[in-house]
Amino acid sequence: MTSMRKLDTIQKEHLLNHAYATDTPDKSGACHFYTVMDSEDKLIMGYIRFQQGVREGNLPVGLRDDDLLEIVRDRLKGFQKGPFPCEENAKALACIEEALGYLKTRTDSRFDRGVLGKETK
Repeated sequence: MTSMRKLDTIQKEHLLNHAYATDTPDKSGACHFYTVMDSEDKLIMGYIRFQQGVREGNLPVGLRDDDLLEIVRDRLKGFQKGPFPCEENAKALACIEEALGYLKTRTDSRFDRGVLGKETK
């Protein structure tokens, strides 16, 4: 049977969706499969499959963390161009862009050291 661990989220109020890790961490320490349910756990809102293991050539074998951050970045930029921009979204956008910068630095460093796509530090 598949395990389902409900994520301990920061924002707990206001009828948010529930996210679950649906696999166990592998040797990397991370889970790779997630299910998002509605606030009553009755409707599946979506599934997320992250990359597991190294990239195979130039093709990843699942979503990467930066893929999801880029999607959220795009949405927040849209909200900020819409009729209700706000300081909180602007700050969240800045933090996501900072996180993406750190992930890019990590990838660039791995590429420069010749270890991108390999299970080595």
